[in-house]
Amino acid sequence: MRINVVSDVHGNTGALAKAGEGADALICLGDLVLFLDYADHSRGIFPDLFGVENADLIVELRTARRFDEARDLGRRLWAELGIDRADAIESAVRGQYAEMFAAFPAPTYATYGNVDIPHLWPEYARPGTTVLDGDRVELGGLVFGFVGGGLRTPMRTPYEISDEEYAAKVEALGEVDVLCSHIPPDVPELTYDTVARRFERGSRALLDAIHRIRPRYALFGHVHQPLARRMRVGATECVNVGHFAATGRPWSLEW
Repeated sequence: MRINVVSDVHGNTGALAKAGEGADALICLGDLVLFLDYADHSRGIFPDLFGVENADLIVELRTARRFDEARDLGRRLWAELGIDRADAIESAVRGQYAEMFAAFPAPTYATYGNVDIPHLWPEYARPGTTVLDGDRVELGGLVFGFVGGGLRTPMRTPYEISDEEYAAKVEALGEVDVLCSHIPPDVPELTYDTVARRFERGSRALLDAIHRIRPRYALFGHVHQPLARRMRVGATECVNVGHFAATGRPWSLEW
């Protein structure tokens, strides 16, 4: 059995269409939406609406962790644009989702990332795509558990939830062989981004589950340039499956 796994697709539809090649199924760990490409500031919903110069500026502010100034800039730009923010973003996301869900091979098992908008997914998920969040599925004799979304941060991305709500979803999984999530467990080597030079939020609930149920694997994404892409925590092999938007390559699990 071979499963290909991707995370942090961020609009890379062309590579996504090929991500299931040679595998029995594809797993997607979220972040389909491209709001702003930090490597190429001309790509994404934000520069499409406000231009590259403003994209350059907001990336500079966020990278410097000047989040209040970044939010002030965003409010001013939306006010000048004179259209409803939520409607404009949802319209752009719908366009991206239409392309990306059409690119998913069958079968695909997917969960949400922190920049995704969960209530839109049922409209675009085609037959052969199963959306899981706090749910389990058996593949080739192994039980895979899925936990979507991220924890709350100053970035205020669309699908951030409380630690308590996240922990409840992890607890609901019970014992699994493969623990699949968008964010990593709360381990410094797995949460530190070497390019952004900051710690992203990892989940203590995921780490506790790894110690408690000892899955064979914990698979995740979210941290684009982690200090460690793979490390063992107790009996569990923890794997950041990679920044698919940049690499266009899935990570494969075979057994």
